[in-house]
Amino acid sequence: MTKIRVTLILLVVLVASSCSLSKVNKEYRGAIVGNWILNDVTYAGNSGNFKSVLFNDVSDECFKGSQWFFRNSNSTGTYTINPGADCMEGARNIRWSVHESGASNQLQFKFIDEKKNDLSGGYGYRLDIVTLNQQEMTLQTNTTVEGEPITVVYHFSRSY
Repeated sequence: MTKIRVTLILLVVLVASSCSLSKVNKEYRGAIVGNWILNDVTYAGNSGNFKSVLFNDVSDECFKGSQWFFRNSNSTGTYTINPGADCMEGARNIRWSVHESGASNQLQFKFIDEKKNDLSGGYGYRLDIVTLNQQEMTLQTNTTVEGEPITVVYHFSRSY
């Protein structure tokens, strides 16, 4: 009977500890939680003018000034596209987390509906966290344009 209790207690401790977040992950999550404005989207690593559709949603111009909200309690949030020419305005629901990947941490998110059901079949987006503090957040992702590498950089500021 005692061996069963000890085994059961060890199993509960193992499961509980495997589900907890690392200290770094908690710090990043804590810094991200809240309201942000996406001020600008820029392109690095290649010359020329670019126009792109971001997150399979709307053009990069529509994202400028968009409002982002990250909730900690259930890892959900929204981003809201403002009205504009050729911009499909309105809020998009997301589920987000911080992914620890070796040298860099990444903000990852996927689209969900109002009932928090996955809309994308598990498909989502990961953005490298370049800068993160109480006033600003810079995220980036690497991609290619006509076979040439390019980095899309997202510049956020805290909105109070």
